[in-house]
Amino acid sequence: MSWRFPLYARFLFWFALNLLLLAAIIGVLLRTEFRVESILSSLAADRVQPVADVILAEFRTRPRGEWNAVLEWFEEAYGIRFSLLDERNQLVAGAPLKVPESVLRRLPGPGPRGGPEGPPPDFGLGGDLGRRGGGRRLGAGPPAIFFRTQDPSGYWAVVRATLETPERGERGRPAFGRLFVFSESLSGGGLFIDFTPWWWAGGAVVLVSALWWLPFVGSITRSVRQMTLATERIAEGRFDVHVDDRRTDELGRLGGAVNRMAQRLSNLVTGQKRFLGDAAHELCSPLARMEMGLGILENRVPGTERERLDDVREEVRHMSKLVNELLQFSKAGLKPVGSPLQPVDLNLVVQRIVDREGSAPQGCIVDLPPCTRVEADPDLLEKAICNLVRNAVRYAGTAGPIQIAAIAEGPSVLVQVSDSGSGVPPGDLPRLGEPFFRPDTARSAETGGTGLGLAIVRTAITACGGSVAFENLRPRGFRATLTLRSASNRELSPNVP
Repeated sequence: MSWRFPLYARFLFWFALNLLLLAAIIGVLLRTEFRVESILSSLAADRVQPVADVILAEFRTRPRGEWNAVLEWFEEAYGIRFSLLDERNQLVAGAPLKVPESVLRRLPGPGPRGGPEGPPPDFGLGGDLGRRGGGRRLGAGPPAIFFRTQDPSGYWAVVRATLETPERGERGRPAFGRLFVFSESLSGGGLFIDFTPWWWAGGAVVLVSALWWLPFVGSITRSVRQMTLATERIAEGRFDVHVDDRRTDELGRLGGAVNRMAQRLSNLVTGQKRFLGDAAHELCSPLARMEMGLGILENRVPGTERERLDDVREEVRHMSKLVNELLQFSKAGLKPVGSPLQPVDLNLVVQRIVDREGSAPQGCIVDLPPCTRVEADPDLLEKAICNLVRNAVRYAGTAGPIQIAAIAEGPSVLVQVSDSGSGVPPGDLPRLGEPFFRPDTARSAETGGTGLGLAIVRTAITACGGSVAFENLRPRGFRATLTLRSASNRELSPNVP
């Protein structure tokens, strides 16, 4: 089974694919030509530096025992890890964080000359050292450094910090440390890179692009959908279609061609049916005279020749039947589509047909809701149902009862005529209703028809504004379904029997 994708879905797929291709090209260009990693590093460093300044300011106003609490608060806020190490890479505050050697090698020295001499500085600073003349002010060093590592896989931001120390003799020495920030993702909880504006910008681009192209794509699919429905109606034999041909492009030309084709087919089919009707009407008189002549001749021929005379009379009757069906077919097809219809009591129509035609050996079962009314031409509706009942009696009358039922489905009424026969070959179902078409199983001397019965049914119901469907039943049987508009809320016309 092959999948069918609507034209709209195809447009959306190629639109999304185009956006992905553009995004990939832009990404490659940024990576190769514009050094996007350097750009991201600069952005991340600029975002980390203010946060580091706030942390170091908190260190200045708090005793060393509260520095862990400060870093824990920032860790919870961003969902990443903060750790303060001294110039010898010893933990001062924060959670233990193993810094890879690749990170340490890429860092500049902690002091002006690669680090101070002597014992490590004292980080046990009081909160008031920045306000006394005996201490140095806590401040930040050069801008933050940002880079990526593979083992462990993550992103690092390192901020060099200058810390106050107590005076040692005549001169005080500043203590240098580093604030390490580690995240497994590039966003860093929004601290390194905040992707929210980028997502909003990308979404806005997609939305504006979709709104820009939507009217164009919608106009194309709307025209194609209209022409598809029109050609489907033409294929069903309904030529009263008209598509919008006011477009100035190829679709407008195609719409005009569809309109001209429908009009030309309507003229050809109408002319053909009118010719058939006229020919059948003209043949009725000669055939009637032939039957009359055969009746007169029957009294004058010897008894031995009457058998041949009966064969001729049978052929004349067969020709008369064929001509009458041609006349019915042409009259049903010549009724203008869209002509006024009237409410018809389906129960009365079916009852008359059963009384006249439903002489099947197994009987006929009628299951109609009371007061079922449909919009139709009374004569054409009765002719269609009558032909279906005759067809069922002819081909399946001995297999079981014939069932006539009606089902209301919203604004429509489904009239179903079913039998228990062998049905028709599945390959012949689509062709049922074509003039002079007979399934192979129907071509026999006992049950052979003219092939116009179901064609008259389809033409009559189409003239009533309905549709016909044929199907085989399981395990056996055949059913014809007539779909007509319901008229239960309208009163019957006075001239309807």
